[in-house]
Amino acid sequence: MKRFIFAATVLLMVCSCSPKLYNVTKSYDDKHFEKLQAVMDNPTTPKGTGYSFTEASEIGLVGKMFYDTPNPYHRVDTVKYKGMTKGENFQARCSAGLAVIFSTNSSTISVKTQWGQLYTSVATMPIAYRGYDLYIKNKKGEWQWAAAGATKPEKGEDNLVLIKDMAPGEKECILYLPNYCEIVSCKIGVEVGSHIKKLDGQFRNKIVFHGSSYTHGISTSRPAMSYPMQFMRHTGMQVLGFGMSGNCKMQPYFAAVLENVDADAYVFDSFSNPDYKMIKERLQPFIDRLIAAHPGKPLIFQQTIYRESRNFDHGSDDFEAAKQHMADSLMKIAVKKYKDVYFIQTNPDDGLHEWSVDGTHPDDYGYSLWERSIEKSLLRILRKYGIK
Repeated sequence: MKRFIFAATVLLMVCSCSPKLYNVTKSYDDKHFEKLQAVMDNPTTPKGTGYSFTEASEIGLVGKMFYDTPNPYHRVDTVKYKGMTKGENFQARCSAGLAVIFSTNSSTISVKTQWGQLYTSVATMPIAYRGYDLYIKNKKGEWQWAAAGATKPEKGEDNLVLIKDMAPGEKECILYLPNYCEIVSCKIGVEVGSHIKKLDGQFRNKIVFHGSSYTHGISTSRPAMSYPMQFMRHTGMQVLGFGMSGNCKMQPYFAAVLENVDADAYVFDSFSNPDYKMIKERLQPFIDRLIAAHPGKPLIFQQTIYRESRNFDHGSDDFEAAKQHMADSLMKIAVKKYKDVYFIQTNPDDGLHEWSVDGTHPDDYGYSLWERSIEKSLLRILRKYGIK
């Protein structure tokens, strides 16, 4: 009898409460969908968008080492600087690390691209190597991710709509260019009748980042997620990116490029690509050339990261350990010998060993950990030179 009374009581409670719960939910849904229908059914809502296009280079690019390249989207004039291999020549013509900063009152932003040489990858998202990454400044004055995208190869120069239906008013934007393809023309589209104009004063100083595929941004999902680009957004310092995937080996012809780059500081990821013998042979001449070219300016070298491929592969572990040991021993000497040479440690791991894409390259989270691991050290060194 007691069980029957208890069950009846529970049933009565459920029945008495259910209509109220249903009504509350229904009321919320009705309001939500009525609002949506008001927008969708409004005959004044535009069904299509007309675009006005402006060449990105005419607005102005940030992150360039040289502004006199015949193609404005090339990082290095490969006719002027000789000695690069075919692969290095292509990488120098890619737009990695370049961005355009602008303001617009358009509610839609698109991109139309004319491509040169294209690249494909199994370890990097297509959005990263042939796509665009858009950030917009939020109400707190911080750069916040807004949109990203890439056209399919077969669609060629189609107009790529990155974002639409934004609220009216002025937006401050930074658009990162693809990190591993050659651009001939990049036109930014806004709605006809709206404006787009250069936005100055967003980043200060010039900090060169020269390095391997890590510095280039391989295995990222978007162009803005390499650790140098994250450093740029976090600190407000302009990064001049010179990542050369697989090819940063302190070559004399890369030293020749860097000798002619006028910057406030130089950061190197120089020990990731060469083996220990090459590090021993090339490090001292490389440092000497750059000290002579940029006296009194900081040259900051990073130790290469621990690669997850070492976990169970003894051959990989021995190879990487030899590189790190050689870099450690030589940089201890260099730091004592030269007052403007520094050596800092990197760490893209949080202890879980889940950050790697392919055993070599970090994912977006890994690159975020990398950037955090060096940011304070870099800023402390830069402050010594009045770079703030």
